[in-house]
Amino acid sequence: MKSSKVVGVLCVAVLAISSWAASGPTVTLSVDATEAPRKIFHATLTIPANPGELTLYYPKWIPGEHAPDGPVVDLAGLRFTANGQTLKWRRDTLDGFTLFVDVPQGASEVSAQLDFLSPATYEQGFSGGSSATDKLAIVSWNQVLLYPKGWNADEINYTPSLKIPGGWKFGTALPIDRQNGNEIHFATATLTTLIDSPVITGEFLKVVPLAEDPHVEMDVAADAAADLDAPTDVWDHFKNLVDQAYKLFGAHHYRDYHFLYTLSDHVAHFGLEHHESDDSRTDERSLIDDTERKVSASLLPHEYVHSWNGKFRRPAGLATPNYQDKMLDDLLWVYEGLTNYLGFVLTGRSGLLTESQDREDLANTADEMAHTPGRIWRNLQDTANAAPQLYFAPDYWKSWRRSVDFYPEGTLVWLWADVIIRQQSHGQKSIDDFCYLFHGPPSTGPELKTYTFDDVVNALNQVVPYDWRGFWLERLNTHDPQAPLGGIEASGWKLTYDDSPSDMTSAAMSMEHAAPGGSSLGLVMRDDGTIIDTIENMIAAKAGIGPGMRVIGVNGRRYSNDVLRDALKAAKTNNSPLELLVENDEYYKIYKLDYHGGDRYPHLVRDESRPDLLSEILRAK
Repeated sequence: MKSSKVVGVLCVAVLAISSWAASGPTVTLSVDATEAPRKIFHATLTIPANPGELTLYYPKWIPGEHAPDGPVVDLAGLRFTANGQTLKWRRDTLDGFTLFVDVPQGASEVSAQLDFLSPATYEQGFSGGSSATDKLAIVSWNQVLLYPKGWNADEINYTPSLKIPGGWKFGTALPIDRQNGNEIHFATATLTTLIDSPVITGEFLKVVPLAEDPHVEMDVAADAAADLDAPTDVWDHFKNLVDQAYKLFGAHHYRDYHFLYTLSDHVAHFGLEHHESDDSRTDERSLIDDTERKVSASLLPHEYVHSWNGKFRRPAGLATPNYQDKMLDDLLWVYEGLTNYLGFVLTGRSGLLTESQDREDLANTADEMAHTPGRIWRNLQDTANAAPQLYFAPDYWKSWRRSVDFYPEGTLVWLWADVIIRQQSHGQKSIDDFCYLFHGPPSTGPELKTYTFDDVVNALNQVVPYDWRGFWLERLNTHDPQAPLGGIEASGWKLTYDDSPSDMTSAAMSMEHAAPGGSSLGLVMRDDGTIIDTIENMIAAKAGIGPGMRVIGVNGRRYSNDVLRDALKAAKTNNSPLELLVENDEYYKIYKLDYHGGDRYPHLVRDESRPDLLSEILRAK
């Protein structure tokens, strides 16, 4: 794997897998997860070493997390021994992820013992977030290992084993050597492959085959057996997802693939991509509750696309040789933005959402970007450059600060690119042709092929000649206050508003415990009146209301979502201002908002003057 210093050079690197020997040392790693319900994991490593100072690293930059967020703060119980004696060690004063161990004369290996302290209460984040409950756990190998200096991740071998609680099942893409009761011994693999292959385990775990040749399956763990009893058509839609993805890309780049899906209200909720699996976590009833299923519908399509776009094809700046080197996030608008768009497309094509529901979801994306005033000072490119900070920024002031908007705005801009391809080719080509060219044949096992900005532009020009460089530079660098709706409009649809939320909007508000008023008053609130954000230049912000305050009354009555909705509706037909009683720390104040536009919810409606390209984009192949 080439380092980030070779930006501008197209390179191909093959990731070592278990059947291929790496040239470096072999480390033995034994992980005891039997105390996962207590949120503690124990690990023992045997590391080849020479006398003198041994430098060990705890992984810092975790692929797919795009930030130096390795959970080193949760590393505990460190003890090093060799030849029966305890060794001295110290931490680097400039880098807390680096350890130095004094290895005595005559020693050829060091034994390391450590504990990983998984968050004891609910804590967001990626693999370092909440990862265990009384009934399940996700083991991310980067949490429970150290690796020696002097070798790239592709050059170090690990022989791992995992002990899980009695009676628990497990799922992983990591090849298995043998299993003795609740102890699994995996085949020797490179450090790259190991960290790229998490394990899901739990008392209630269901395996659902989705495809053969190559084999694809879902390994679903939940906090209760009933959570796994999804309707048959749900599994059929996931089977369609695999079929439609293969038709989109025309090839695969894994030996087999495992959707590792965790259903729990007590683990961090996110999706993290891997070459031959994903680590996706949602609410406990996400497979059996219609509302929750709608809200999470695009998660697995997004993570599955990453096997092609992000793992197989990856920006050169993210293809670092180890987990200490800084990653460059400047092309995340391709890595994540294109993936978000293709996930949207495959969610519709697979039937995980109906075409109407998928379109409503796109309307919500467009509405979010249309209410992001921070675009006048932070451009789209800077949301990628600043990703290591923005991933962990609070929701307060989100619209003015901007967040990792290369996800939602990436959806809008890549839709625009798709529409341009269709228009320029008179309907003969689409983004599907770009995916086939850029991510497609021949099928391989896990392989890495890096790219640069120029490679993306050149590939698009091979599909259809156009000023793609100018298009992307404009979209990435503009400070236009307006959202990039050119793709929606050119695809035959328009963003409009009325006072009735769509099914997707209602589902999202229910799941997020959100209140009305975002697109009308510029108040982003929870349903208890707590204000998460106020959108600059809208009426609430202009009146002096800000994040962190709490609405406790509307027009003299105690706040509730229904009371606010009724007040917004009544204000359309009278001249009285809307009165909000707001708590700010220990102080109370009434704010009068002279607003009479009613509640506003986004929708896409057909523009009959243009061809309906959006429906064609979402149609199954």
